[in-house]
Amino acid sequence: MQKKLTVTINEEVYEGLRTVIGPRKISRFIEELVRPHVLKKDMYAAYKDMAADQIRESEALEWAEGTIWPFLISEPSQFWPRCPAVKRFC
Repeated sequence: MQKKLTVTINEEVYEGLRTVIGPRKISRFIEELVRPHVLKKDMYAAYKDMAADQIRESEALEWAEGTIWPFLISEPSQFWPRCPAVKRFC
């Protein structure tokens, strides 16, 4: 169920919202921004569900390692200059 909410904002901000987001899309935009901050239980439950998905987690780990290691190997001191673990791999 939806509820109507009246919000007062600066005229420049309103014009920016209309220009960037679109005149009939502001409510949805604001709701999507606010939702994670006020419905944290849903967010924590979603993270817990995602963490329990072993296939998704292994794919995410594979992707993360594939994206960062080439940079660490090419310039390890740029990222962690005092990290012995990185030097061990290079």
